[in-house]
Amino acid sequence: MNRALVLLRRRLVGSIFVLLIVVIGTFVLLEAAPGDAVDAYIVSTGGDAGMIELLRHRWGLDQSELTRLANYLWALLHLDLGRSVTFSRPIRDVILERLPTTLFLMVSATALSFGLGSAVGIYAGARPGSFRDRFLSVASLALYAVPGFWLGLVLIVIFAVDLRWLPIGGVETLASDKTGLDRAADIAVHLVLPVCALGFIYLALYLRMMRAGMAEAWRQDFVLAAHARGLSRRRIVLAHVARNALLPLVTMLGLQSAQMLGGSVVIESVFAVPGLGRLAQEAVAARDTPLLLGIILTSAVLVIVINLVVDIAYAFLDPRVGASGAGA
Repeated sequence: MNRALVLLRRRLVGSIFVLLIVVIGTFVLLEAAPGDAVDAYIVSTGGDAGMIELLRHRWGLDQSELTRLANYLWALLHLDLGRSVTFSRPIRDVILERLPTTLFLMVSATALSFGLGSAVGIYAGARPGSFRDRFLSVASLALYAVPGFWLGLVLIVIFAVDLRWLPIGGVETLASDKTGLDRAADIAVHLVLPVCALGFIYLALYLRMMRAGMAEAWRQDFVLAAHARGLSRRRIVLAHVARNALLPLVTMLGLQSAQMLGGSVVIESVFAVPGLGRLAQEAVAARDTPLLLGIILTSAVLVIVINLVVDIAYAFLDPRVGASGAGA
């Protein structure tokens, strides 16, 4: 427990600087892009020079970049993300409305990719060099090379258009008036295709990592000792080989969290899922810099929290993790 607390303290201190770099770097990059929210608004609705000047003053765009950055950092210290230009609402409220959908999509896709990928990887790595091992390795490589948006479109054509088993997109049936378990089931059905499209890509990665870890574990001395004790092959695979090959996959969970979040942006756009990814697309189209900053900051916090959880889990699984920090 002490090792985990020391590790958590070190990660939290480092996370503050990471978030500061993310905010400042994102702000500078967005300000370097041509145009702003007023330009996007005028293009879509029209307006004269007086309206442009009024909007720039109302949204604070007539101030210098350094002043706006200082004001934004001061507001962040008070947990204030500002107001969205597009929605004319507090950014925190807008993000909290979309965040649960993205979290559900990420957690479901991660569970699918990690669980099924690990299981198939164990099945492939149980007999290295066999036909099933080679076939699953080639199949996983081909699956990993498939772009997420293309896989999503293929799933839509097959299961939503041709077979009509699942809805094309959205997160639930509009104006259905469903409540309770009926609504939960309706949401689950709508998210089957997005979860599969996002999870299958990373499933191939976990499969290949598990298979490679097991191939390495078969050559270790403890496996030879298990054979010498007369243990069954099934017990050796599950209790010794797969268990040791599982540790790198736990690390990969944290490393892949950022890519999983980035992949959800594409998947939400393909399936019209109202999550953070779709919200980011709307913010970019409207040049809503405060909203986009809030989305990126929220995404960074999510990735940091996921990595913290993975690090703590790894510290419990492997006693060597955090041992040096505990003695400091």
